[in-house]
Amino acid sequence: MSDDRHSRFPDARVDRSRVEHIPVTPQTQSPVYQLAFADDGFLCREELRPVRLQLELLKPQLMLDEAGVESTVVMFGGARIPAPADKDKARTQTLADLSHFYDEAREFDRQMTEKSKATGGRRHVVVTGGGPGVMEAGNRGAVEAEGVSVGLNIVLPHEQAPNEYVTPELCFNFHYFAIRKMHFLMRAEAICVFPGGFGTLDEMFEALTLIQTGRMEPVPFLLFGRSFWEKIINWDALADAGTISDQDLELFKFVESADEAIKVIDSWNPAPARQNLPGRDR
Repeated sequence: MSDDRHSRFPDARVDRSRVEHIPVTPQTQSPVYQLAFADDGFLCREELRPVRLQLELLKPQLMLDEAGVESTVVMFGGARIPAPADKDKARTQTLADLSHFYDEAREFDRQMTEKSKATGGRRHVVVTGGGPGVMEAGNRGAVEAEGVSVGLNIVLPHEQAPNEYVTPELCFNFHYFAIRKMHFLMRAEAICVFPGGFGTLDEMFEALTLIQTGRMEPVPFLLFGRSFWEKIINWDALADAGTISDQDLELFKFVESADEAIKVIDSWNPAPARQNLPGRDR
């Protein structure tokens, strides 16, 4: 975006292009001479971590603002859950049995994207981790509704690339897990969690903790697949032990299908905020 208030000064991009045509001398070839914001070696220094954190927070924020995205529907879920057509290739029978959630995620995000289109693409915009499995299904559903969706990818030690269904202009890549998780939740008006592994559990519990402690406003929080979630987590035991309250078990709801999830979101009525908890971050 241009700003007439700054037109008296050279554009940073102009100066960056100018230095590409200066005479070649020992001085101009020294890394020290590079413009600070164009010096990759400088920006990657350990001492510049606070700047990199700020940049990762700011870049998606600006891009989403410019795209007019006001609110999102977040979808977490396992990268290893196959499409039903590929369930015979699943590494375990459990993953094969969970493959129907690929289609539920796909249908859920198709319907949510239809809702989003009715708002001009401002609200109900689907956001996933941008990877394979359930994430791919979510972005795929948005494409089938002829809408847009967001992908928040992360650099991993093994080869990682966004799935082919993420809207290219809304496909981001992150170095910092913490900043990525902030962007998942900053605009969230609903959170849907499908079966998954460590990453899904991490994202789910962090979001639940933020809501439980009042650091995030309550939103519809849906866990797809009661049998899966009750098998891997003994929710009642947490309440019986007193490590969480009975009220905390009401922060989320189990659903089995896309249609059921849509009905819950459409009929959701937020409970009053807890008055004895700290204020929320903005």
